Amino acid sequence: MENSSIATALPASVPTQSLIGGQWVDCSGDTVAIDNPATGEALCTVRVSQGGDLEKALDSVHRGESEWQALGAWERSEILRQIASTMRVEADEFALVMTLEQGKPLAQSRAEVLASADQFDWMADEARRVYGRIVPAKNATDEIYVFKEPVGPIATFAPWNFPSLLPARKIAAGLAAGCSVLVIPAIEAPLSALLIARAALASGVPGGALTALLANPAEVSEQIITDARIRKVSITSSVPVGQQVMASAAQSITPVTLELGGHSPVIVTADVDVAEVAKVCAAGKFRNAGQVCISASRFFVHEAIRDQFIEEFTSHTQGLSIGPGTEAGVDVGPLSTKRRLDAIQDLVDDATSQGAGLVSGGKRLSSFSEGYFFEPTVLVEPSANSRVMQEETFGPIAPIAGYSDLEEAITRANQTPYGLAGFVFSQDLRTSLDIAKSLEAGMVGINNLTIATAEAPFGGVKMSGFGREGALEGIEEFLQTKYVNVRAPLGSADV
Repeated sequence: MENSSIATALPASVPTQSLIGGQWVDCSGDTVAIDNPATGEALCTVRVSQGGDLEKALDSVHRGESEWQALGAWERSEILRQIASTMRVEADEFALVMTLEQGKPLAQSRAEVLASADQFDWMADEARRVYGRIVPAKNATDEIYVFKEPVGPIATFAPWNFPSLLPARKIAAGLAAGCSVLVIPAIEAPLSALLIARAALASGVPGGALTALLANPAEVSEQIITDARIRKVSITSSVPVGQQVMASAAQSITPVTLELGGHSPVIVTADVDVAEVAKVCAAGKFRNAGQVCISASRFFVHEAIRDQFIEEFTSHTQGLSIGPGTEAGVDVGPLSTKRRLDAIQDLVDDATSQGAGLVSGGKRLSSFSEGYFFEPTVLVEPSANSRVMQEETFGPIAPIAGYSDLEEAITRANQTPYGLAGFVFSQDLRTSLDIAKSLEAGMVGINNLTIATAEAPFGGVKMSGFGREGALEGIEEFLQTKYVNVRAPLGSADV
């Protein structure tokens, strides 16, 4: 099947430059091509930061702090609400750009844009509710005040798999707290973040309050993190990158929020409606071609229903429509990069070499002469030591294993260094809650795989990182506490 007829042109209004000091400017570094994963062809080129570009960006975000805080909480709230409104009005353009640069189907892109708008809408309310407190003092002459203040200019790094939602979580919370924000979008898919910056600028965010710098994170991250003008860093990435960020942050004692991915287990008990649960699990597993940090990535199914679950799951998997995200009715688009294509093949080969049964998929789709398409893959009873059971998969692979004892399933579910999310499918609420409490994860979904939402805290434990995004906890990440003790004036004073 040829797909060369798919439109690859970006709307002319889409920014492809960095936003520094309220101006769209070309950086002075190398030219980088932004590819369409469905074709492998370039959508556009951008110029990345080099030399003085980063210094200009840091100066911009430093100067923008006082300008943004001077507006006051209510005015900042109104601006955040306007950003949300603008994104919803322009959702079709945002979605098309996302699909062209990242690959996911248009319907999923549009849903992500609207979820990104929700982040700004939610944080518009949180911006007006940054509460301090007055504490009764032990001494009658004292008064104790506790203030919550913006931590200062923040730097944020976001990956390519959700190129709108992940920057939006950080930008919205940082601005709501009163911080100026420097965002470094993923260079593989930066255009969605630039669209958010465009909406922010049009909605009244002052020039320096939001700076979007096109850069190779590996080349600029250490200088940004250790710069005295940056007071907080928030990053979504891999565990090795998180370790490097923490090492850099230690030099300047810069606080960090880390979301470092996961390897989410799904425990399915024997009492479920097997056909319905298998359908939900297959659809959820292959959303965004499995390139989701909280993607269901290891299925533990009670042996009484294991064979039926595998049959139903495989049937739904094979019924998914695969193709370019711009085509109507597509369920699974391409992987975002050639690197992911090779990595997924390596994971499948490793699992099958260690005895896993290959029920469906397992290779690059030969029906596409272009792009990074990989068959949705179902593996049965992979070895516990295989990479697909130990490493973050981040692709369209569903390993399914049976269990006989619930404690055994929970133990196996917790046998990785990750702890971002976990999932339970059961008809029994008591059993579900018991499992949820036993899973070593920052988030648990019961009978539901789509748990990320603006009003709930998002984040993990163990090597999945620390800190939270979204909800009340999200804005708290960008606030610091100041305690003030007031004592009555000493001695007598003339009246």
